[in-house]
Amino acid sequence: MTSAPLPTAAGPRPQLTVHRLGMAHPGDLSELAALFDAGAVAADEVVAVIGKTEGNGGVNDFTRGYFTQSLMQLLAQRTGRPAEAIWRELPCVLSGGTEGVLSPHYVVFSRRLLPAGETHAAGIGPEGAHYTPPATGTDAKAQASADTGAPTRANGAAPGALAIGTAFSAPTPAQDIGRWRQVRAVAQAVRAAMDQAGIDRPEDVAFVQLKCPCVTSARAQAAAAAGHAVLTADPGRSMAFARAAGAFGAAIALGELPDDPALEGALLQDFDRFSARASVSCGVEVEANEVIVLGHSARWQGPLRMGCAPMRDALDIAAVGQALRPLGLQAAPQLPAAQAARVAAVFVKCEPDRRGQVRGARHTMLDDTDINAQRHIRGAVGGLVAGVLGDGRIFVSGGAEHQGPDGGGLVAVIAHVG
Repeated sequence: MTSAPLPTAAGPRPQLTVHRLGMAHPGDLSELAALFDAGAVAADEVVAVIGKTEGNGGVNDFTRGYFTQSLMQLLAQRTGRPAEAIWRELPCVLSGGTEGVLSPHYVVFSRRLLPAGETHAAGIGPEGAHYTPPATGTDAKAQASADTGAPTRANGAAPGALAIGTAFSAPTPAQDIGRWRQVRAVAQAVRAAMDQAGIDRPEDVAFVQLKCPCVTSARAQAAAAAGHAVLTADPGRSMAFARAAGAFGAAIALGELPDDPALEGALLQDFDRFSARASVSCGVEVEANEVIVLGHSARWQGPLRMGCAPMRDALDIAAVGQALRPLGLQAAPQLPAAQAARVAAVFVKCEPDRRGQVRGARHTMLDDTDINAQRHIRGAVGGLVAGVLGDGRIFVSGGAEHQGPDGGGLVAVIAHVG
C-alpha cells in the first residue's frame, strides 16, 4: 500500500490510475473486487480512496465507518496483510450525504511502475469501459508527450503527469483539535505527501484532500480525565474547527499562509484567509490527519491531469468551466458525451453563506430546523455541477470553512488529456 520511492534514474516510472466506482450500499465493494479479479488493478497498488456514502454527513454518520471497514477487509483478503495495518497507512476519505442527484460512489487511486512510455488504462468511463485517449494526428503527438511524463501544456494542461502522494500525521489528541498544533501537524503531513509524490513546488499542487478527526463526547471526557482542556466539547463545532485547522495547515504548506501561531485566533473568524486548493472532511472514524496530495510532476507518466478553481458562491457555474478549461473540456452548457467520457473524478467543496444571502437574495439554509444546512448546500451545489458535467458521481462535501472564498468553495476535476 505504501508508495515506493520514485525512480531517480532512467527506467520505470510511476503512473497514476483512477477508477470511479459505484456502490449499491455503503459496504458494497463489488466493483473494486471485480477490478482485482480482472487484473486491472492489484490490491497492493491501491494508495488512496475518496468516496461519497449515503449517510447524513454528520457526527453520527456510520456509513463512512461501514465503508472503511469493508474496504480494509477486502484489501486485507487480497494482500494477506492485517486490515488494521492497511487502515493506518492508506487514506480513505469519505463524505456522507448524497442529496438530490448525487450518486454514491468511490474513487480508487492506484500507482504502478511502468517502463517509460508504456501506459496502463488510466480509468473507467461512465459506462464502465476503459477510456483510451485518441492517438491520431496532433492528438498522437500530445499523447506521446503525456505518456512519457514530459512537461507539456497541450490544451492548456499543467506540465507533467498527474502524481499522488499520501501521508498521515501522528494521532491527534482531542485537546489539539482546532489549535495551532493541529495546523502544524497538517502542514508537515502535506509537505511529506508532496515529497512522496515528487512534487517539488507548491504551485504544482492541484488539490489537497484531507480527513481530520473530531472531538466526541468520549474523547472530550478522556482528555479531561487526563488533565487536558479541549477547545470545544461540542462534536459538531469541533468538526468545524478541525476542518478550519486542516485548511490552514494545507495553506501553510502551499505557501498561501504564513506559519504564525498568532493566526490561531483567525480560525472560524477571519474568512478572508483560506486555501484555494484544499478540501477538508472530518469524522469520528479517523484518529490522525490523513492527507492526499494531487499535483503534476515530470517524474510521472500517463494521460491524467487535474484542474481546480475556487467558487465564489453557490451559484458560481463559471468556476466549473474554469476547472475544465485546462483539461481541454468545454461545457456549452453541458459537456458533450465524448468529453464527459474523459472525466475520471470530480471533487467539490461548498458552504452555505453564513451571511444569509447569495448574490443579494436571502437564503434560508441556516434557519431550517428540518434539514441541516450542509445537506441543503450539498444538494444545491451538487445539482449545479452535475448539470454541467451530465453526471451525478461527484464528491460534494459541505463544511468549507477556509476552503475557497467565504460562502463559496472550490471545484476540482481529473480528466484524460490528449
